Amino acid sequence: MKTTTLPALAHIARIDIRRMKWLAAPLLMSAAAPMPATPPDPVRYIVRFPEPQRHYVSIEATFPTSGQSAIEVFMPVWTPGSYLIREYARQVEGAVASDPAGRPLRVVKSSKNRWRIDTGGAPAVHFAYRVYCHEMSVRTNWVEGGSAGDAGFALLNGAATFITLADKVKRPHEVRVELPSQWKTSISAMAGIEGGFLAPDYDRLVDSPILAGNPSVYKFEVDDIPHYLVNQGEDGVWDGPRSAADVATIVRHYRALWGGLPYRKYVFFNMITEARGGLEHADSLCMMTSRWATRTRAGYIDWLALVSHEFFHAWNIKRLRPIELGPFDYEAENPTRSLWIAEGITDYYARLALHRAGLITRQEYLGEGTEPARGSLSATINTLQSTPGRLLQSAEQASLDAWIKLYRPDENTNNTAISYYTKGAVVGWLLDARIRQLTRGAKSLDDLMRLAYARYSGDRGFTPDEFKATAEEVAGNPLRFFFARTVESTEELDYSEALDWFGLGFRKPIGSEAKAWLGAETKVDNGRLLVSRIPRGTPAAQSNLSVEDEIVGIGDFRVRPDQLAQRLTLYKPRDQIVVLAARRDKLLRIDVTLGDQPLSNWQLEVRADATTAQQQHLSDWLAK
Repeated sequence: MKTTTLPALAHIARIDIRRMKWLAAPLLMSAAAPMPATPPDPVRYIVRFPEPQRHYVSIEATFPTSGQSAIEVFMPVWTPGSYLIREYARQVEGAVASDPAGRPLRVVKSSKNRWRIDTGGAPAVHFAYRVYCHEMSVRTNWVEGGSAGDAGFALLNGAATFITLADKVKRPHEVRVELPSQWKTSISAMAGIEGGFLAPDYDRLVDSPILAGNPSVYKFEVDDIPHYLVNQGEDGVWDGPRSAADVATIVRHYRALWGGLPYRKYVFFNMITEARGGLEHADSLCMMTSRWATRTRAGYIDWLALVSHEFFHAWNIKRLRPIELGPFDYEAENPTRSLWIAEGITDYYARLALHRAGLITRQEYLGEGTEPARGSLSATINTLQSTPGRLLQSAEQASLDAWIKLYRPDENTNNTAISYYTKGAVVGWLLDARIRQLTRGAKSLDDLMRLAYARYSGDRGFTPDEFKATAEEVAGNPLRFFFARTVESTEELDYSEALDWFGLGFRKPIGSEAKAWLGAETKVDNGRLLVSRIPRGTPAAQSNLSVEDEIVGIGDFRVRPDQLAQRLTLYKPRDQIVVLAARRDKLLRIDVTLGDQPLSNWQLEVRADATTAQQQHLSDWLAK
């Protein structure tokens, strides 16, 4: 066994006093009891991987008792940035306690995520437990043992790993990491100490994932601040130097947009694991992607957009935050109506910043051309306008319902809900255009975000009304009706003003011949063609078809899983067909009247008759 950290990441305590004001934007902290007169004793952890091939991490924690006869410790049930109760304690096992002399102490699990320890009068207690780590996501833990040609690695998220005192006292947390012999380093955004890391409080520990293994590390500096792209799993396929250079470009762009960098070090954890997802942290981010993403243009742009989105959060949500998202209650939901700001506006900037930084073309950003590029502004608008749930759930309600809807989708979600990422991004564009139009191009959403950051990135955060009032201040005009329509209600969005300001239009659909349309979405499961979703307003929704029905045929003729789309081309709109379906192994004949296949008319294009002023507005927007 050995203990090591990457030397380049271990010493970050020095800070230029000239940057102190900029760097002082505080991190979110748990609701705290009044600070004691003397500094509180730290919580200390030793992290070991005795059997990484079994996907376990062993934790030995030392808790100060402050002379109490009993202490209570807890584990979070969720992690910031991922709004769902995840019950991390379900992976904990073998919890035992002892005093400094090694004598056993009584431990009782007092609730689903809490343990009560009788101290026996000891000044400190040792609390040992194991955590099963085999869920590949940015919000959970993964421990993987080595095999031929692969040493394995571990990704630990604080909320899913570290049990702490339930006294809500702001105290340091030390983490010592003992690595298996085949692993060379452990990396985190926390301050480095001998053999591990130091967090000033539990919130920073939760907010600082730890990667252990043998990753490829690329260092670059912006404003003399070190940044690290940490690629786990390049496998000779991922283009490390290219990705590091482009991440540096993104950092420089956002540094210019915001006017500075709000941290002393930043780590980009890039888990090349064939999984997906991203999660923001104050001084780091964690992403999961495919090793082949750098091999295709679309895949690489998707990855760059993920970097851009999560890095934008270093300002928007980690420091400029809705008032409800701090201090954190790690044992209950923290609902807010402002995720359309925190996530939606962030998503608006994600690809816009790539274009402004010169990493993607105008066509790739807007979605011009024969087919809108995946993730383009056109594609985002189309996703919104083709989601029936937009007429039932507002952007603010979608934010509030994140805990029960966004992370728990089912086959009917599309009919009843809208993503605050999607609608928030579109509203961000409309708000940007509105501010530019009202100020005759003198101000933009950039100015709003900078002013909001200067005003609300402290301890308290902002309320929905305060953010809207700040927008009105930047625009120099009331925006009450704008926000009432775009984020508070389920009215259809009005694109006319934004289109007119930028000299854009929606491209007329190509093709005039109407095509027959069933409207049901399908999937292939073990050779069976199953109905996976039935959107409202479709011919399928007006029939007796049901989700999970197996489509066997049309009329008296078999339809194989790969034949449905081609078979429907043999019919015309308003033709009546009989779908032969199997429902729980019972054959049914279901009458369906086919409709007209809708043609997408949400693809943006620059108008041929755009005026010189409109062309300038478009150029100004896409440039800054």
